[in-house]
Amino acid sequence: MKCIVGALVCAGAFSTAHAQSSVTLYGILDTGIDFASNVNGSHLWQMASGVSAGSRWGVRGHEDLGGGLSAVFDLESGFNSTNGSLGSGLAFSRNAYVGLASTTSGTVTFGRQWDPVVDLLEPYSLNSTYGGWYFSHPNDMDNLDNGFAISNAVKYTSPTIGGFTGEALYSFGGQAGQFSNDSAYSAAGSYTNGPFSIGVGYLRVNDPEEAVQSYQNSPGFTNAVYGTYLQNARSQNIFVAGASYTFGSFKAMGNFSDVDFQQGDAGQDVKFQNYEIAGTYAATSQLNLAAGFTYTDGRDHATGQEPKYEQLNLSVEYELSKRTAVYALAALQRATGGAVAQIAGFDPSSDGKQVVGRIGMRHSF
Repeated sequence: MKCIVGALVCAGAFSTAHAQSSVTLYGILDTGIDFASNVNGSHLWQMASGVSAGSRWGVRGHEDLGGGLSAVFDLESGFNSTNGSLGSGLAFSRNAYVGLASTTSGTVTFGRQWDPVVDLLEPYSLNSTYGGWYFSHPNDMDNLDNGFAISNAVKYTSPTIGGFTGEALYSFGGQAGQFSNDSAYSAAGSYTNGPFSIGVGYLRVNDPEEAVQSYQNSPGFTNAVYGTYLQNARSQNIFVAGASYTFGSFKAMGNFSDVDFQQGDAGQDVKFQNYEIAGTYAATSQLNLAAGFTYTDGRDHATGQEPKYEQLNLSVEYELSKRTAVYALAALQRATGGAVAQIAGFDPSSDGKQVVGRIGMRHSF
């Protein structure tokens, strides 16, 4: 890893000598102390990384090829700032792509990257702004908190024309004779006009247990919301729509997502619908407040069970500078319909209620 970093830094120093090309080293460190009221029946205190924003470091760059065309790349690695370990055990868990960008025709990139739903629909959710992981819809079932990137992907991003931006992605499954196995495809579009913005998108991941490293059951962690459904599903289908409106220092936003784990239980579909409303308020140039509410309605067609989740999210953030902020956040979840509460990032509660609080610090470079 030291050799990789050294080589990239040297590359950056070399390319910055050319006015039409650049390489940028960037990153975020987010660390804080959490309290959870009920994790497997007990209180929990812990230090955790990457909650309001994923801790990461990366190198991105472009080379001007002339005629409005550039070569672009991004290498981005998630890590745990509490112990230095790599995110997901991958050298570049978040992004690893290269491509061509045209000022008139758009951008085509190849490699591991975020899907169009993450790029264009996440901004309509509170987890994108301040809350991050803990504010996501139950266990980030719709990937609106970018719980996983898509490998082996080709993505096209259009230029913004009249306020409209579109994206499309296809991921190759890589199995001989099985074209659709482990593949994924996604498309999304957004439109912005002054203070108003709206977007819609779709993502389908075939064989999601094999295709992506998402928020599933693993040694030491139990996903009580959809873990077993993900393991069984033939596909994970996600439809998302969202909108926002900004007036003065206040921004209102809302979104809806429909998630279908196809054949997730005994050959029958398991479906969830998420409804979120939220708002942010810039009280001063440095103090930011945020609040949101999410209602999740599920149905297991094999058993007839209808799990439901309600979650209230609250955040206060103070910017010490343009690069450094301190914050406090709280999430309160209530589960009914035979479900147990589970806020993303924690093992499930022993009953239908779970409360999480956090005080943290975030620094970007």
